[in-house]
Amino acid sequence: MLVLLTCGASLTSLAANDAAAIWSDKCAKCHSVDGSGNTKMGKKLRIRNYTDTAVQASFTDSEAFKAIKEGTKDEKGTTRMKAIEGLADEEITLMVQYVRNLKK
Repeated sequence: MLVLLTCGASLTSLAANDAAAIWSDKCAKCHSVDGSGNTKMGKKLRIRNYTDTAVQASFTDSEAFKAIKEGTKDEKGTTRMKAIEGLADEEITLMVQYVRNLKK
């Protein structure tokens, strides 16, 4: 039983590291490393500050999952965020958890 718990903790750490690597590679350019959106592109697109608890409360995990999987568009139908292609649903779920953990 102890071995299973230790392995589970290692897998959780690996998953968190994977999510951080995906964030760094695919998201940080606009959303910033800390999720504040305080980047040149983030400011241009008026990216929401994911470190803010009010912003975090303004969307559901399902909405975040859909945004990552399908991308987002504005009212005019213009793409605001491209989908992150090549991620399995499990990885998208990890990304949603990662975003939730950006909250301060």
